[in-house]
Amino acid sequence: MRIMKKSLKEISLGVTLAFVTTAAQASGYHFGTQSVTAQSTANAAAAEAADASTIFYNPAGLTELETHEIAAAVNAVAPHIKYSNARATYRRRGQVNGETGGKITDDIVIAPHVYGAYKVNPDVTVGVGMYVPFGSSTEYSKDSVLRHHLNKLGLTTIAVEPVVAYKFHPQHSIGVGAIAQYSTAELRKYADWDAAGSVSALASHQASQRAGVPVRVDATGKADGHAEVKGKDWGFGYQLAWMWDVNDRSRVGVNYRSKVGHKLEGTANWRANGALVQAAYPTLIGKTVAEGGNGYVPHEKASVKIVTPESLSVHGMYKATDKLKVFGDVTWTRHSRFNKAELVFENVKNIGGGKISDRTIITPNWRNTYKVAVGGSYQYSELLQLRAGIALDQSPVRGAESRLNTLPDGNRIWYSFGAKYQYRKNHVFDVAYSHIHINNTTFNATASVGDNVDSKGAATAKFNNYANILGLQYSYKFR
Repeated sequence: MRIMKKSLKEISLGVTLAFVTTAAQASGYHFGTQSVTAQSTANAAAAEAADASTIFYNPAGLTELETHEIAAAVNAVAPHIKYSNARATYRRRGQVNGETGGKITDDIVIAPHVYGAYKVNPDVTVGVGMYVPFGSSTEYSKDSVLRHHLNKLGLTTIAVEPVVAYKFHPQHSIGVGAIAQYSTAELRKYADWDAAGSVSALASHQASQRAGVPVRVDATGKADGHAEVKGKDWGFGYQLAWMWDVNDRSRVGVNYRSKVGHKLEGTANWRANGALVQAAYPTLIGKTVAEGGNGYVPHEKASVKIVTPESLSVHGMYKATDKLKVFGDVTWTRHSRFNKAELVFENVKNIGGGKISDRTIITPNWRNTYKVAVGGSYQYSELLQLRAGIALDQSPVRGAESRLNTLPDGNRIWYSFGAKYQYRKNHVFDVAYSHIHINNTTFNATASVGDNVDSKGAATAKFNNYANILGLQYSYKFR
């Protein structure tokens, strides 16, 4: 049992890092678009307040609407993340064998958004929106050479936001929203339980007893274990907005979205995969410390506290002619807020050296980011409007050494175009297409040093990234 203690700790931080990293992605990987009207201008048109979806971008814009309305949008996202030339080593020695390249994203991901606005009187408008602010899904094959880092990640976040907007001056409006955000996360993480040589030592000892002579067994590559972790939580925040009609042709606005705190609570299910550890799991591993085991029970509770970042946007609109409008937006996001996280297990673990612990602490290295977008619309005819935009979107990832293999993100450029068509007076249809160019990136992780519960070895990989988004939206105006 003492021989096993050090090797059993190897899986814990791997799962911890995976679980916390998943949460971090809710703050570093925004879904990107919550309105097809906005998508068609690369999200530059927040000051336009064209329909009820202004609830997300600037709720003060609700006072610009002429009447009650509802808007329903759906985005079909085709992400492409493909890795190649992957290599990894075990922490002790030797190359990890397995798949060295492949696509790790779904072909199509669907995201719906719904908004409604009601004009209480000419100065007060209320509304409610339900949208997807964060979302990602990546999965490697189970025999990928990168499996000891993170093998699968899925995150879905849905927000419900009631808002109220008030025009307190002919040229000025304010808006306030209350955000209720529900997040679910799941992941799969493999670990090398022989990272400290404990499984090899135990197997050699058992083989020597059976043979009656010294026998050396090398368990490298034969002692994998993994965990499936799931968590969910409600978090709450707020939104503040201001809109100023400078004159008949110009409008500017400011929007602030607060941080949202989450305590993701769920389960951690531990499993042994390698033949040399499967036999030992029920007795030596699958018990709490109080029962004489090492605390890695098959099923236990786990939780982690994270804070998604606040953002501040400044945007404007200018009517260059009766047919042409130009838009601009600058958004700052405080991604550096994610600087510490602790995963807390239900049971304490033997972590070697006579120590026990029920948690692991990590400190990411993300940076604050800016997104700059410009766009425009042209009224081609009384019923048809053409729209386009471009955006530069900075990644919070500093470099290859801090990049996650399930979030190989890089700086992005959005290219968007679309059209708006009004049918009669009540019906408005929007369509938009966006191609998101993401810089090709590299992943360069160093091996764990053995002073914590992390079993990974060094690893490298190259990534080719891009995405395409098709959006459809229907708005109904009550006349």
